Amino acid sequence: MSLRHPRTLWAFAAGAVAALVAFTLPALSRTDKAEPPAARAVAPRGTLQPDEQATIDLFKRLSPSVVHITTLAAQRDFFSLNVQQVPRGTGTGFVWDTAGHVVTNFHVIQGGSAARVTLADQSTWDAKLVGAFPDRDLAVLKIDAPADKLPPIPLGSSKDLQVGQRVLAIGNPFGLDQTLTTGVVSALNREIESFNNRSIRGVVQTDAAINPGNSGGPLLDSAGRLIGVNTQIASPSGASAGIGFAIPADEVNRIVPKLIRDGRIVRPSLGITAGPPGLTRALRLPPGVTIIETQRGSPAARAELQPFRRGRDGGIVLGDVITEVDGQAVADLDDVLTVLESRQTGDTVTLTLWNAGKTRQQRMRLAEGGS
Repeated sequence: MSLRHPRTLWAFAAGAVAALVAFTLPALSRTDKAEPPAARAVAPRGTLQPDEQATIDLFKRLSPSVVHITTLAAQRDFFSLNVQQVPRGTGTGFVWDTAGHVVTNFHVIQGGSAARVTLADQSTWDAKLVGAFPDRDLAVLKIDAPADKLPPIPLGSSKDLQVGQRVLAIGNPFGLDQTLTTGVVSALNREIESFNNRSIRGVVQTDAAINPGNSGGPLLDSAGRLIGVNTQIASPSGASAGIGFAIPADEVNRIVPKLIRDGRIVRPSLGITAGPPGLTRALRLPPGVTIIETQRGSPAARAELQPFRRGRDGGIVLGDVITEVDGQAVADLDDVLTVLESRQTGDTVTLTLWNAGKTRQQRMRLAEGGS
């Protein structure tokens, strides 16, 4: 067997390339370009379904009432030592009235040194804090925008909501302005924990997608009325998992006017110091609030409520346990505070008290204070 000479191999390779080029050249050198296929005809859409048109109209009507909130934090420049405001977070709010009051969640503005509100027309306004109530995760801001830029959101009621009722949420999830999601009322009377460990009761649960940035935005019914303020989600991933919660509109309508007027919620007081929950369990007492101190001059002191105390032998002398307020059972101090939030200073309430196996009722007039 003989080996081919390198020149022979080169000649063979050159011939093969020439043949390949000759085969492909006709296709590469064609000048008669074919016309592209004609675009397909667009099928006529027809009229929108009534529910689609209703959703579109609702969004167009109400989106101008929804605002974008940017919270700011003071930061000192490392080199110049100048203090400047830098963005800290974003959230959603909505116009409460033409005076410039904007409602949002407390946690949206918590920890910020300032805030700015961007309206639907993209104008931005410096906001000042009017008042906040962390127990219900609500806050009110105020901007000095013209009244014609401030369409108030229509107010509805949450007391007559039904599971399965259609709802819509408008907000700014992940900083994306004016986002609409839809769903239904999934459940009612849920209980969630606020950011200061107080319970928020009567919460509306919805499957309308709520994501970070939606907080403080409105939950609307199909008539376009406010029925809740979106506040939290239940999600292992931190994004929408179809379980969102909204503070009910009736609670919002009770709290916001007080924040606008007073800047805070002034809760009437019984004038007691409550014992820890462990005391109730350790002494096998009925569910309620154990009184371990009455404040001097308070309604509780004037009514001579009996606190738990240590006896001379070191043992515990039983005192009064509040089991009901105005006929409503209370299992802990949080229950009592929730009842008192719906009363005014000067109102008279009736306490049901348990002491050493005996039950009695005591009327007292509420004073201004904390608990």
